[in-house]
Amino acid sequence: MADPYKVLGVSRLASADEIKKAYRKLAKKLHPDLNPGDKKIEGQFKEASAAYDLLSDPDKRRKFDRGELDENGNPRAGFQPGGPWSNARGGAAGGKAKGPRDFGIDVDENDDIFKDFFGFGRGRNGPNVRMRGADVTYRLDVDFLEAAKGTKKRVGLTDGKTLDVTIPAGTETGSQLRLKGQGMAGQGGSANGDAFVEIAVKPHPYFERDGFDVLLECPITLPEAVLGGTIEIPTIDGRVALKVPIGSNSGTQLRLKGKGILNPKTKNRGDQYVRFVVTLPPKSDPDLEAAIKTWAKSHDYDVRKKFGEE
Repeated sequence: MADPYKVLGVSRLASADEIKKAYRKLAKKLHPDLNPGDKKIEGQFKEASAAYDLLSDPDKRRKFDRGELDENGNPRAGFQPGGPWSNARGGAAGGKAKGPRDFGIDVDENDDIFKDFFGFGRGRNGPNVRMRGADVTYRLDVDFLEAAKGTKKRVGLTDGKTLDVTIPAGTETGSQLRLKGQGMAGQGGSANGDAFVEIAVKPHPYFERDGFDVLLECPITLPEAVLGGTIEIPTIDGRVALKVPIGSNSGTQLRLKGKGILNPKTKNRGDQYVRFVVTLPPKSDPDLEAAIKTWAKSHDYDVRKKFGEE
């Protein structure tokens, strides 16, 4: 292992607290649980842990500073106080080397960095991981009417379990439902993560959503457009009767108050807007053509007058 001070990135005069903070910063970056399968980072974490184990122990640190121990914490063969190793570690040749306490550094011999880092605690057999479980996200496709009116759906979780969730009325694409504690399992007794269900609302064949309003493009026949009448149209609550005014054009729009989607915040419903589209028969009709020709001879009118002349 390299010089433990260099591994942790601290000076030889660093206090115990500075050493602890330096290790905590490295541990958060290098811990294998945060970098699964990365052997290089795993090796760096082990090296940082070994450096901290050496420098966080006041007795070992003093011996290392005097040259009694090598970078791995092993006794140096042939060490003699006042020898070359002592001088290299900061002690005057032939004199007593200075350790952390000699510089007025406050060292807590019972300090344990793992208690402050993600809840890790060091036991007799090494670190015991305590970490909150990871959150997971699911995508759930919901029909337009289910999202508009609210429903219950079943979600399959990563652990094989299924869970019934409530889709509130008025749910929009991009809405998220939080399932507390249904994410990945925690470690060492820590809490499970949460599951987030992201809603994707499927398009409807003829309804469109605009905020909490519902838009419907409704075809009407030529006789209905000219003579008016009563027709049935769909709403999110079912079919209702609607009166078509005499002389309705394509683009004529009617409002059905309160027939839109529930606003979860205000508890009020939007409206449904019905836009008429005058639609001719699917096949040419000789009788209709003859009637229109007769009518047009004495009823000429300009529908493109607003365009003006070029």
